[in-house]
Amino acid sequence: MRTAVITPAAGRHQHLALQHLGLAAGSHTPEQYVVVAMNDPGLRAVLAARGPAATVIDCPVKDRNLPLARARNLGAAHALERGAELLVFLDVDCVPGEQLLERYRQAALHAEHHRSLLCGTVSYLPPPGPDGYRLSDLPVLAAPHPGRPAPAAGEIRRSADYALFWSLSFAVTADTWHAIGGFCEEYEGYGGEDTDYGQKARAAGVRLMWVGGAPAFHQHHPVSDPPVSHLHDILRNAETFHRRWGWWPMSDWLYAFADRGLAHRDRATGRWVLGPAGEGCSEGTV
Repeated sequence: MRTAVITPAAGRHQHLALQHLGLAAGSHTPEQYVVVAMNDPGLRAVLAARGPAATVIDCPVKDRNLPLARARNLGAAHALERGAELLVFLDVDCVPGEQLLERYRQAALHAEHHRSLLCGTVSYLPPPGPDGYRLSDLPVLAAPHPGRPAPAAGEIRRSADYALFWSLSFAVTADTWHAIGGFCEEYEGYGGEDTDYGQKARAAGVRLMWVGGAPAFHQHHPVSDPPVSHLHDILRNAETFHRRWGWWPMSDWLYAFADRGLAHRDRATGRWVLGPAGEGCSEGTV
C-alpha cells in the first residue's frame, strides 16, 4: 500500500526536523513525504539534508489566517495524483512513533477497517532539555492524551464519538478520502476544521477507529489556555461549524472566553460575539 505522509507547516522548523528524523527511523518508509508550506519558503532547507525525500508544495496565505484545511487538501491532492493509496496526516509538531506508519498500513489493509477514519494516540511531551529530545526517549516521556481512547498495541477500537477526532495524527485510504470529501475550506486560522472533518466522516458513514500501537509524540511549545490569541479565529470558525452542523464546537473555550469577558452568546441571535455580556445578553447554553 503506497503511503504518503502529509504535513502542513508554517514555521516550527525544529519541530519539522525532528518529525523528519522520526520518519527516517520508522519501521516503514513512506513512498511520499509531502510538506505543505504556508508562506514559508525556508522549509525546503530544513528538509534537504536527509531522507525520506520530501516534496514541498506552496500554499499561499491571505489575511494572515493559516489555511490549514486548504493545505491538507492540497497535500492530499498532490499525493493522490502520484499514486498514494494511504494518506497519513501529521501536524508539524508531531513526531511519529517507530511503528506508526506500519500500524496504520496494517489497519488500512484489513478489509474490516478499509473504509475507516484511522486515529492513533498522541502524547503531549514535556519541555525538552537543553539538548532537545532524543527519539528513543519519547515513548517514556508522556502517556497518551487522557481525553482520547488509547487501545493497546495490536488493538483497533471503534468509537461512535466523532467529536473526539483530531487531525494531529490520522490516516485514510484514498477511497475513504474521496468518500469523506476532504476538509471544508471555509475554515481559516485556528480551530474547528478537524471537528468538521469528523462530522463529515460520520455523515458519509465512515467508521471512526482508534489504532493501538500507532503513537505520535507532540513536541512541547508554549500555549495559552484558553487560546486567547486565536479568539477571532475561534469565534468565526465556531459560527461556520454551527451553520453547517447545528451545534457549537469548542464549547470549553467559548465559555472560558465568556468567563474572561472576551465573548458572550447573544440572547437575541444565539450567536457568540466579541465582548462581555451586557443588558439583554446572556452566555446562554451551548
